[in-house]
Amino acid sequence: MSPTTVLITGANRGLGKGLAERYLSLPNHIVIAAVRDPSHTTSQALSSIPKGDDTKLVVVKYDAAIEQDAYDAVENLQKSHGIDKLDVVVANAAIARAFVAVKDAKRADVQEHINVNVLGVLSLFQATRALLEKAAAASSSPDVKPIFAIIGTVAGSLADQPQVPNAVYGASKSMVHWYGVRLHEEEQWLSTLVIHPGWVQTEMGNFGAKALGQTEAPVKIEDSVNGMFSILTDADTKTKYGGKLVVYDKSFLAW
Repeated sequence: MSPTTVLITGANRGLGKGLAERYLSLPNHIVIAAVRDPSHTTSQALSSIPKGDDTKLVVVKYDAAIEQDAYDAVENLQKSHGIDKLDVVVANAAIARAFVAVKDAKRADVQEHINVNVLGVLSLFQATRALLEKAAAASSSPDVKPIFAIIGTVAGSLADQPQVPNAVYGASKSMVHWYGVRLHEEEQWLSTLVIHPGWVQTEMGNFGAKALGQTEAPVKIEDSVNGMFSILTDADTKTKYGGKLVVYDKSFLAW
C-alpha cells in the first residue's frame, strides 16, 4: 500500500512541529517538514521524533517569503526523495510581528506580512497542486480527497473581529482566508479548509499575548494540535469542513 505523504510548512516549532509529531506516529507515512533552515538545531531535532512502522521523515528547505522556494522544494522532493504525490499539505508557516491599530499600521509591515502569510500560501498551492492532483487520481475512493489546509485565525474574521489592535497580521489573514474559500470553489477534487488553531501558547502566540499585556496565550499547544489533527484525519473532511473557517475544537467561525 502506498504511503500517505504529508507536507507541513514551519514544521520545526510550535503547531507545525506538533502536527509533524502526530503524523510521524502513524504507520506508513512520509512526513515532509518544510523549514526555512534545515541545518538549524530545531530542524535537526525533528529526526529524533518517534516514528510509526514504515514511516519516515524528510526535511526540505522552504522559506514562505521567497517565491521560488516552494517550487524548488517540490523539485527537490521529486528528484531527490522520489515523492510522486502529496495527500496532505498544511500551510502553517506565518509571521506576526506587529500588533497595531489601523492608524499606526506601516505599509512596509503590511506588505511583509502579505508576502509570507498570503503570497507564500499562494505559491505553496501552485507549486504542490500537481502532486495533490496525483494523490486524487490515486485515491481508492472518490470520497477520499487530498487536503490543502491553511492555518487561519479569528484575527482574520470580518464578522467576529477580536477587540485587539491587529491591522497588520489580521489583514493578511483575512486575505489568505479568501484564497481558502476560492480554492474550495475552484478545485472540487480537493478538500480545502481554513483552520483557526486558537490563541495558542506558541512562540508567536505568546509574543502577541505579551504585546497585549498578558502573560501567555490561553490555549495549550497539545490541545490545539490534537484538535487540528482530528479535523485533518477525518474521513469526511471536505463535506464537514471544506470551504469553512473551522476552529480546532470543531466549532465554526464566520468569515
